[in-house]
Amino acid sequence: MSHTLPRLHNAMWPGLVGKGDGPGQEPPICLERMLQLTAAANVNGQKFEGIDYFLFLPHTNPEADDAELLRIADLIAGYGFCVGSLVAPVWPGTVGDSAMGDDVAREKFLNAVRMACRIAGVFERHGVRKYGVIRIDSAEFGVARWRESPRVNTSKIAGTFREAAKIAAGHGQRLAAEGEICWAGMHSWKDMLNLLEEVGMPESLGFQADMAHTYLYLLGYNAPECALVRDGCSEAEFYAAYQTMTDRLRPWTIDFHVAQNDGQVHGAGSHDKTGKHCRADDPAGKLDIVRCAGYWLQGAAERGIRHICWDGCMFPNATLEQPSTWNTILDTMIRVRSAHGWDRSA
Repeated sequence: MSHTLPRLHNAMWPGLVGKGDGPGQEPPICLERMLQLTAAANVNGQKFEGIDYFLFLPHTNPEADDAELLRIADLIAGYGFCVGSLVAPVWPGTVGDSAMGDDVAREKFLNAVRMACRIAGVFERHGVRKYGVIRIDSAEFGVARWRESPRVNTSKIAGTFREAAKIAAGHGQRLAAEGEICWAGMHSWKDMLNLLEEVGMPESLGFQADMAHTYLYLLGYNAPECALVRDGCSEAEFYAAYQTMTDRLRPWTIDFHVAQNDGQVHGAGSHDKTGKHCRADDPAGKLDIVRCAGYWLQGAAERGIRHICWDGCMFPNATLEQPSTWNTILDTMIRVRSAHGWDRSA
């Protein structure tokens, strides 16, 4: 069945995250090249309809003036794309700092959210952006420091997130916290849920589900006590566990990344030990992408989701440069929408 929603987006940050000029790192891929690669994909006349976008250098200076941001908006629109979700530069080394840090660090975090909200407003006034969230996480890499005092540190993160959500709401924006095993207080499905509930502002702050990262939630990679499956589990056991996880997190889910995972962790540069994103057709992939996406997309329209995004974070540059990579991804996204989508009139 053909559906018109959710719209099909590609992420621009695979050209940035894990890239750099350090030992063993590959160079970043510029925004225009990522747009070209995305625009070239075509499956029976269907193309990508938009992009999701990381608000940091070299793609974007988060302190850019309106004129520069409007130039970027024109560039994106020139490829026929709209902008969906934006990634706020909340991490140390960008604009922000740890959400469970001291007052100075937490103010840096909030300033990154303010910058992202400002850019979102510029894009909306331009007309290139009409939907999507602003993505955040705790910006506290690793769980060792969090484990020193889990309740206190989760409360610190929740307090920062509440202030960030108030800032976002004041700009007409919604925040989504991406569950990922490398971020303290968000490193397991249970801890992610505890954090969302402690923030307690579902109208302003929800969850961004990434299929690669949440697969590792099932395994309890950084929280064995929260594992829902074991190696060698049956298909029935796997999907029962998958439903347990998605039933708890889905009501909070307001942004969704389609992705594949082979059950391993991966990283590059300063962004290490995170869920490994695989090619959509990777023979080692553990997920039936279309089937698993359906668990997350139940009721998506009612939660305000208007698009889905492919996340190929930390793909090698050679993989990103191959046209077949993007056609295979686009075909997978089309199959997800055909199975679980809806129409604009719905």
